[in-house]
Amino acid sequence: MVRIRETRYGMAARQRGATMLGYIILASFVGVFAFGAIRLTPVYLNYMKVVGVVDGVFEEFDGMNPTREQIRSSMSRRFDVESVGIITYRDVKVTSVDGGYEVAAVYDHTAPFIGNISFTVHFNKTRLVRR
Repeated sequence: MVRIRETRYGMAARQRGATMLGYIILASFVGVFAFGAIRLTPVYLNYMKVVGVVDGVFEEFDGMNPTREQIRSSMSRRFDVESVGIITYRDVKVTSVDGGYEVAAVYDHTAPFIGNISFTVHFNKTRLVRR
């Protein structure tokens, strides 16, 4: 009876672990998602600035019986201080509703990704400033 020894280069050795091609494909997928996250991070950071402005106006004027001009003036100052660049304070709608003013920042932000592929993100931040 002759026993055949499997060598280091036998079938069992070739089926073990991941290949270099597998690592390259995995790294490509991870890289694409990481690049997408890098491209979207400034978009969400800018949105956080807009949220800070709207919430700051709410905290400043809630229950203080403000006028529309006071709210707009406060937003103008806050947009300058926060260096919000995607929208302006004129793009934020201040509408009169029962019991106060509704401050609504609704906008879309498009960030380029790869080639002619882009991400478009829709943002909607609304607060009610009571009189």
